Amino acid sequence: MLDVSKIRQQFPILHQEVNGYPLVYLDNGATTHKPKVVIDAIQQYYEKQNSNIHRGVHYLSQLATDEYEASRETVRKHFNADHLHEIIFTKGNTEAINLVANGFRTLLTSTDEVLVSAIEHHSNIVPWQMACESSGASLKVIPMNDKGELDMKAYESLLSNNTKVVAVNHISNALGTINPVKEIIQLAHQVGAAVLVDGAQSGPHSHIDVKDLDADFYCISGHKIYGPTGIGALYGKEEWLNKLPPYQGGGEMIATVSFKETTYATLPHKFEAGTPNIAGGIALKTAIDWLNDIGLDNVMAYENELLEYATQELAKIEGMRFIGEASNKAAVISFLVGDIHPYDMGMILDKLGIAVRTGHHCAQPVMDEFCIPGTIRASFAVYNTKEEVDRLVEGVKKAQQMLS
Repeated sequence: MLDVSKIRQQFPILHQEVNGYPLVYLDNGATTHKPKVVIDAIQQYYEKQNSNIHRGVHYLSQLATDEYEASRETVRKHFNADHLHEIIFTKGNTEAINLVANGFRTLLTSTDEVLVSAIEHHSNIVPWQMACESSGASLKVIPMNDKGELDMKAYESLLSNNTKVVAVNHISNALGTINPVKEIIQLAHQVGAAVLVDGAQSGPHSHIDVKDLDADFYCISGHKIYGPTGIGALYGKEEWLNKLPPYQGGGEMIATVSFKETTYATLPHKFEAGTPNIAGGIALKTAIDWLNDIGLDNVMAYENELLEYATQELAKIEGMRFIGEASNKAAVISFLVGDIHPYDMGMILDKLGIAVRTGHHCAQPVMDEFCIPGTIRASFAVYNTKEEVDRLVEGVKKAQQMLS
């Protein structure tokens, strides 16, 4: 069992009031807060390690390089990847997906097809639209059912020898749906397609084993896994990373440069042009270590308990409508109450010190599918409590009274 009170003590930001009420932070799908050890790791770098990496022979440069590369090894273990050079540091999930999609622009042809799902974040739609526009390939959409689950029979029928890429999220940020990514990958590989898994929402909530999944690409964002903003990681199979051209040009990603010709560095540096977010990279290791020390199995069990309790209590509210009721869900609840606009509900909840997300959650096609402008989304983390769920329920009831 987790001692949530002790976990909460490690998060300085949670111990404050908003509009005269103790903060209830339920917007973890957007970003998670940072434990003190992560904040300390960032401060430690700038106070005692600050230097550019991979380039200097002096002590500080070597120290910073060692710390940064130790973080890469931590990510490799977290992904259960075979090779260190299969881990590329990025600014986050959005850059990771753009890196892969940009590379496929040069590999796709006008007869090829790219599949994305109907429940993707814009970050896993728009880069593929751009790749298709550039190459002439076609973009096709895996539909979902009324519960917010992917239609796997329709997915199978969409797959063909023309399918070159399948891009899906592991967990929907808008609905909490946990997709059957292992089955999705197996089916895609039968037609020779590569699969990219957007793991932005799965990173803090589930085990990631790229070998077991047989994923070709998998990416996470640091700020959603209790780490800093501006840092993320992309896993890519060595064979695929070698096929893709560099995403950006500049320092670090080169082997030799002349005005006649430039040759590129080997993996992973081929995709890491310029000075990276060194402090963020080092602190990402701290965040992953912190999460693994708590134990992902413990986190998953506790968050599932919160999800069940919150669903049960919110369902008692008259006019409550859940958007996305997949049988396999993460700790995310999207809902509407009667005909109250999500923004209006969110504003009143904020006045009560309760932070939720309102709107389309960068998933407009999902909202279009349900014929709604958006939802109120409560997304949970390991530091949330049932008492905070009770605050949410009472807040929704109060807002309902005020807005009805």
